Amino acid sequence: MTLFSGINNIEHLLPKPFNCAYKQFQNKAYICNIIAFTLNMAQQEDWFSTWFDSPYYHILYNNRNEDEAQLFIDNLLAYLHPKPEHKILDLACGKGRHSVQLNQRGFDVTGIDLSEQSIAYAKQFENEHLHFEVHDMRQVYKPEEFDFVLNLFTSFGYFENETENVVALCAVAKTLKHGGKLVIDFMNTDLTIANLVAHEEKEVCGIKFNISRGVENGFIVKKICFTDKGQDYAFEERVRALREEDFMEYFGMAQLRLVEIFGDYNLAPYNRESSERMIFVLKK
Repeated sequence: MTLFSGINNIEHLLPKPFNCAYKQFQNKAYICNIIAFTLNMAQQEDWFSTWFDSPYYHILYNNRNEDEAQLFIDNLLAYLHPKPEHKILDLACGKGRHSVQLNQRGFDVTGIDLSEQSIAYAKQFENEHLHFEVHDMRQVYKPEEFDFVLNLFTSFGYFENETENVVALCAVAKTLKHGGKLVIDFMNTDLTIANLVAHEEKEVCGIKFNISRGVENGFIVKKICFTDKGQDYAFEERVRALREEDFMEYFGMAQLRLVEIFGDYNLAPYNRESSERMIFVLKK
């Protein structure tokens, strides 16, 4: 018996998040990749599940640009024209800063994130129309529940296995209502790589963070080393170096139609050579 034996009867063995990928790609090699991922998922701890829940992550990034975030949210709302009754999902919401901003503008917002600590922090802001939950984007959250899904500030491409990106997009597509829109805000990978700062030292709250950056096996990798209270620590951030053509392939697999690509938070047109961001607007 080979690995491919009986492959046509394996749909019922796959976890629900993978059903979309299975139905879209009844291809033996592709399905075997999904099976391999499924078997390994419980055995391997993703870098983001430890680093994002570390207090040092929040120390290092405690000075994010709130003005830039508010500008982006304002521009997105002006472009998307959501109605007061529309429901918005903030996918990979972190501590909920964008969810809170959207809710303050009168919208019903749900923020989901894998980090238990981030969601525990965000829950202090909950109200009748603002909720937060711990959730893995590779799993369908609430089928056909949301009019808009926002995935902002490079909160995609963290998965080690590329198959997981497709699985995540299929899951996200299922949360959208028919005609709903998904916004993915990602770095312009080529420009980011060209401008990488190889080494940097940054002191925050008395902790000296030694940071190195590079490209390894298709990922942009940031290595973060520091010492606190006599204890040495080392963390990594790994984001897959996805380009426009990679995303276009993913979108086709998830049956999402591209509406527009913007190149910055002012929503200027995307230019591969000069734009800082790739901001995809997609429709189900």
